[in-house]
Amino acid sequence: MSNKLQSAMEYLMTYGWAILVIAVVLGVLYSLGIFSPSNFAPKATPGSCQVFRPNGPGTSYDVNLEGTCSGELPEYVGEFDSGAEILTANMQVSLPLTVSVWYYSDNGINQNWLNIVSIGPSCSFTSDSYIDINPHLNAVLVGAYVGTGGGNCNGYTDEISKSPISQNAWMHVVQVTTNTTQYFYLDGVLVNSRTGNYLTNAQEPLGIGSYGRGGFEGFIANIQVYNTSFSANAVVALYDEGIGGAPVDIQNLVDWWPLNGNANDYSGNNNNGVPTHVSYTGAWQNGYVTP
Repeated sequence: MSNKLQSAMEYLMTYGWAILVIAVVLGVLYSLGIFSPSNFAPKATPGSCQVFRPNGPGTSYDVNLEGTCSGELPEYVGEFDSGAEILTANMQVSLPLTVSVWYYSDNGINQNWLNIVSIGPSCSFTSDSYIDINPHLNAVLVGAYVGTGGGNCNGYTDEISKSPISQNAWMHVVQVTTNTTQYFYLDGVLVNSRTGNYLTNAQEPLGIGSYGRGGFEGFIANIQVYNTSFSANAVVALYDEGIGGAPVDIQNLVDWWPLNGNANDYSGNNNNGVPTHVSYTGAWQNGYVTP
């Protein structure tokens, strides 16, 4: 009996450290999400789902989705460093308006305004609708300006904020603007609202990333713009589709940039973005939780 006990102790002494090291490594990999089922799920390739407009851009008759549009995780997302941006051609800004975006911030830059999405930069145009983060305030910001051009603003919303920023985690932000009220949703939940008509109908460019507002750093994905105001239930449906979700209202869809490997507009309206210093990464799933 003593010989068996001695053999067992010798075995543990010999291999115990190796077993402990393996256990620690497995624990670290698990905490990083390496073993998450989403890492092994099929990925949507660039352009695998898009809107088809048989009567051409700007039309809605017989519009439909084509391809694999069942919400697969994207193969890539847009990766932004300080100074990286995507600029689109002028688009018709009109009320009502809904803007949806997924973002992941790893930004430690000491700046007030870090742009995620904006329509018209910082009152340089007649309209400016924005979704930002502000490290100083540790907040996500949603707002809108009315400008006269040349950087002059006639009025603006108080920033509708949600703290904290939740760095190193994916978040879904939706800005809904009606003719009278602006709403801010975070991960499908209404955070705040403000009464006031702050946007005018105009042709404006849309910028993603550092466009007009400092150096956002992190990932951005699945930007959708609609010319209608979503209800709370529609926002929840949009969030529940996840980061790879297709547009939920293609009749009112204006633009759609999945940023899955490129800056193309897959709404069928051909408003492709022009990227500057933007890359696309497949290593984006850390911090993403399937809704």
